[in-house]
Amino acid sequence: MDQIQAMRVFGRVVETGSFTKAAESLDMPKGSATKLLQQLETRLQVKLLNRTTRRVTVTPDGAAYYERASRLLNDLDEMEAAMTLAQGKPGGRLRVDVGSSIASQIIIPALPDFYRRYPDIQLDLGVGDRPVDLISDNVDCVIRGGELTEQSLVARRIANMDLVSVATPAYLAANGTPAHPLDLETGHTVINFFSPRTGRLFPNVFEKDGERIEVAGRHKLSVNEGNAYLAAALAGLGIAQIARFQAAPHMAGGALVEILPAWKHPLIPLHVVYPPNRHLSARVRAFVEWAAEVFAKLSVT
Repeated sequence: MDQIQAMRVFGRVVETGSFTKAAESLDMPKGSATKLLQQLETRLQVKLLNRTTRRVTVTPDGAAYYERASRLLNDLDEMEAAMTLAQGKPGGRLRVDVGSSIASQIIIPALPDFYRRYPDIQLDLGVGDRPVDLISDNVDCVIRGGELTEQSLVARRIANMDLVSVATPAYLAANGTPAHPLDLETGHTVINFFSPRTGRLFPNVFEKDGERIEVAGRHKLSVNEGNAYLAAALAGLGIAQIARFQAAPHMAGGALVEILPAWKHPLIPLHVVYPPNRHLSARVRAFVEWAAEVFAKLSVT
């Protein structure tokens, strides 16, 4: 058992580049992780890692060992996951990161059902729109919108998000209702959303009958968080393109009005994303399957 644990510690050190982060992700003291690694190197009679005061790097022998150890650990995890998931008893700590609006309006309200199914899972839910590094931040999986660019990660599409263009009745009474997307360039104010990671503004996109129009528009406010974006629209600060699941209750209550209904924003794919070395964890698999069910029932498109 100590050898398996030492292999897990070694793998996490390689992935995170840090004994501290590796120990934290495995819920053990740093001293214990260091001792296990030393015992592993002694048993193998080979140096697996180069250590300096600033960084830890893998040696050529360590890289070869990591590749084989990863396959072995994945096989063990697969066997364990198959048994625990079949018995409905996955447990332990699960770290998940979710965007703020999805967390507050979809995931958290549905968690009582999750805990009825999996009472032994302790969920650490990171909430925010700033992307995390799954490996270095020790996160088991994330729910992300948009096209994926990280080819090293495993992803499962669980929904497509529909965006709707909205404004308050007071805003429209004061500024008029646009009849065409290009009307937003003159005489109107838009609320812009910018990337929490890069700071890049996302344009307002409209498509109809094969025609695509991107509108920058005049803006006085830009935000980088979903709940703040909705709050700005509700405050009458301009026209916004908001996820339909966020806007729907406010549209039903009359606080927001859909504009340009014939012009649609392209659907945004929503994925659960996780590192390949953790895709067989029983608790990760349980959460992924549950989240897919939640979104299927909600029909966020």
